[in-house]
Amino acid sequence: MSYYEVSMFIVCFGCLCLSFLTLCPQSSSSNISPQHIVLDYDFNDTGSGSGSGSGDLGADFEEPCDVEHIMTADLQQVFLPVVYALIFTLGITGNGLVVIVLGCQRRSKCSLTDRYRLHLSAADLLFVLALPFWAVDAAMGDWRFGAATCVGVHVIYTVNLYGSVLILAFISLDRYLAVVRATDTNTGGLRQLLAHRLVYVGAWLPAGLLAVPDLIFARTQEGGEGATLCGRFYPADNAPLWVAVFHLQLVLVGLVIPGLVLLVCYCVIVTRLTRGPLGGQRQKRRAVRTTIALVLCFFVCWLPYGAGISVDALLRLEVLPRGCGLEAVLGVWLAVAEPMAFAHCCLNPLLYAFLGAGFKSSARRALTLSRASSLKILPRRRPGASTTTESESSSLHSS
Repeated sequence: MSYYEVSMFIVCFGCLCLSFLTLCPQSSSSNISPQHIVLDYDFNDTGSGSGSGSGDLGADFEEPCDVEHIMTADLQQVFLPVVYALIFTLGITGNGLVVIVLGCQRRSKCSLTDRYRLHLSAADLLFVLALPFWAVDAAMGDWRFGAATCVGVHVIYTVNLYGSVLILAFISLDRYLAVVRATDTNTGGLRQLLAHRLVYVGAWLPAGLLAVPDLIFARTQEGGEGATLCGRFYPADNAPLWVAVFHLQLVLVGLVIPGLVLLVCYCVIVTRLTRGPLGGQRQKRRAVRTTIALVLCFFVCWLPYGAGISVDALLRLEVLPRGCGLEAVLGVWLAVAEPMAFAHCCLNPLLYAFLGAGFKSSARRALTLSRASSLKILPRRRPGASTTTESESSSLHSS
């Protein structure tokens, strides 16, 4: 899959989301925010504190707002379930295939790149497993899975959301070491340390700690018209502050930190490939295109969502002046930007696995032969990185 194909896929996905929102008819329903961990704790961020409605971004505004210009019932009951179902289907298929293919390999044959693939695919796979619950909740307007499931889905969602983006940062660090520092004597040991130990401390442990608030605040609560709400419910006296803090936390840990690591590492890699005496111009062009696709897809998917929740946090902290116009634009913006961010878990298998020729060969064997045969014929890969242009290009494609 080339850089241009990936770019066109993202653009088409965004256009599809915008087109659907434009065609949705208006209704007199209450303000509706996406039903997920980031905005669903807005339930108690209301002037009345009743907890009715699903994320009333403007419920505590001094200026009365016409809710018909903010969200529609069709957005919650049709658009979100359809998009979540699409992301779930693609995410399960792509990441499941990666796990199955790599699971058919012997432990001794798993390279460092394969280990990162497994980490990333496992995180994305568990992440998308939470989406059907939110899809049903959005379509029905009622949580029907019980209090324990509500907490569990929130925890799974948070751990794997943060785990996925932090693992991307580790992958970029590994690519930097494999390409730019390939000739250093201690590079192999450092890469082994990152893949076998530090990925747990630097990615999975922070992701688990960031899910602690779900254990504290996530619960079910009776809403309006007898509906049951599932979300984070904070103390009513400072709920806007809690929401703003967790919005900014998601921006910092989910976008800024991994985004900077990706940007710096891959910019250095591109510089190395374009200026270094590596030869093989065709291989270098392929590696550069793949690197650009990795960075572009991350920021195209996550930057709009990060910008939206940053603005929402500034509104709640009263740094920005509140108004119905900004509220309406922000509500629609987040409704479109959220699925784009979640779609990144569908693109990860394409960008970090299927672009690699070695993985495609392994996938064909795993799908056409028995598991026993696959264990015998899968090629052994050296754990170390080669300094040739071809191996660097292949390493970039497979990551």
